Amino acid sequence: MMEKVFDPLRRKEVPLTPEEKVRQNFIAYLHDEGGIPFVRMSSEWPFRYNGRLYRADIIVFDRSLNPEMLVECKATSVTLDNSTIEQAVRYARVLRPRTVVITNGDTTYAFNLDPSGTNYLPTDRLF
Repeated sequence: MMEKVFDPLRRKEVPLTPEEKVRQNFIAYLHDEGGIPFVRMSSEWPFRYNGRLYRADIIVFDRSLNPEMLVECKATSVTLDNSTIEQAVRYARVLRPRTVVITNGDTTYAFNLDPSGTNYLPTDRLF
């Protein structure tokens, strides 16, 4: 039987897959280091793009409940490559967050939307 972990965002126990471990560690980081309340985060957040249903790993909402940060998590065994970045960019086109983060737990890339609102530029600051 697979080990489980409590997801404070979904408020239930979920299987502790390698990707879930990365997701839960990043949720804890956002909460503990960034001071982001759990009520402003959602995991496995569903949305539609081109008629298909997708799920964002973590969404952080601003105080008006607009997506502020999109976090795409991969297992530590997954290399962050162009396909991973393209997936996050597709999601960002729909959700329009200010910040996009891609992480596998070992490597993390973050991008902020430029002032013109057209491009995401690399950043090393999340908060």
